[in-house]
Amino acid sequence: MNTQNLSPIPALDQPLDLLGGLTVRQFLDEYWQKKPLYIPNAIAGFEDLVTFEQLVQFAAQDDVISRLVTHKGDDWQLAHGPLAKKQFAKLPKSDWAMLVQNLNHLLPEANALLQRFNFIPYARLDDLMISWAPTGGGVGPHFDSYDVFLLQGSGEKRWQISSNCDKALIPDIPLRILSNFTHEHEWTLKAGDMLYLPPHCAHYGTQLSPGTTYSIGFRTPSHQELATEFLMYAADNLKMEGMYADPDLKPQTNPGQIGDEMIAKCRHILSQIQWDDVVIGQFLSGYLSEPKQHVWFEEPEYALEEDEFAEALQANGLVLNEKSTCLYFGDVASFNGEPVPDDFSALDALHQMADRRGLPPAEYDELFISWLHELYLNGWVHINDE
Repeated sequence: MNTQNLSPIPALDQPLDLLGGLTVRQFLDEYWQKKPLYIPNAIAGFEDLVTFEQLVQFAAQDDVISRLVTHKGDDWQLAHGPLAKKQFAKLPKSDWAMLVQNLNHLLPEANALLQRFNFIPYARLDDLMISWAPTGGGVGPHFDSYDVFLLQGSGEKRWQISSNCDKALIPDIPLRILSNFTHEHEWTLKAGDMLYLPPHCAHYGTQLSPGTTYSIGFRTPSHQELATEFLMYAADNLKMEGMYADPDLKPQTNPGQIGDEMIAKCRHILSQIQWDDVVIGQFLSGYLSEPKQHVWFEEPEYALEEDEFAEALQANGLVLNEKSTCLYFGDVASFNGEPVPDDFSALDALHQMADRRGLPPAEYDELFISWLHELYLNGWVHINDE
């Protein structure tokens, strides 16, 4: 039996060891997207979730995003996975790092670790990446456009950071490595220590002994990306009546020119396109919950019929697949990018499932169960004893 607990939600005013004794409210007010925070012993007794050999196996898979960073001086090289096992046998004893994305999709323990950061909404929470490097290894001084928590696993790692350093990059290399990095602060992290960095805070990590770093990253779509995706959503969902008409058309001697009257008419037509918070909420719930391109789901090997599923749900509850996301705004919601039917009377249960990534054992509305069974057949959720 592989029973999982539903994700707990921390109280906003409860001090958390994970945040160095700060409450969620204090952390968001004082540090989030504002300044770095060093948190010694954030997770006491933390031990690696995966071995180096397991990481090498993951990096060789087609459906896993992996990278290998090597360097010699200012000569940085980047190899994208899948990475063959023999590539690691040829590496030097230092100056390289292996990175594996979405570890939370690969290991239940990694997904449980990621859920500890659900004091930030799931709409912003992205993935758990792990890096492994020998002594002297790292990915160079750089900065990210997103927030990140850097949790130290095995080994020790020196982190140097700067909020105001020169952002010039080394030219003609496949990585965004800072060419003139100078640090303002420095810490040595041991197992369970953690560092929070806001966007654009330059940082340089170097392993002092072989080991791992777990990076909890957050989504920060650009304005361009948001606008483009929203306009695509609007085009698919837009309904406008009427046809262009110009009974008052005036004669013109230059037929190739678009007249001022046509511009004015079209401006008026387009000004009728309106959206409100509900439309934006529906767009965001679908856009931000849609699985990434490399993600795929396995259907249950021996699928339960709907009545069997209902009995199992009542007895054991269910949990979301590690790769699944459910987001909602008011009465509208999306699950893995697909709109949730809007005729549910079980909104409280739906919201609980989204917030806690699962449902406790209970009796549920028949229509809701039928929809959940469809998710189950897709491999998006599973009964909490499978």
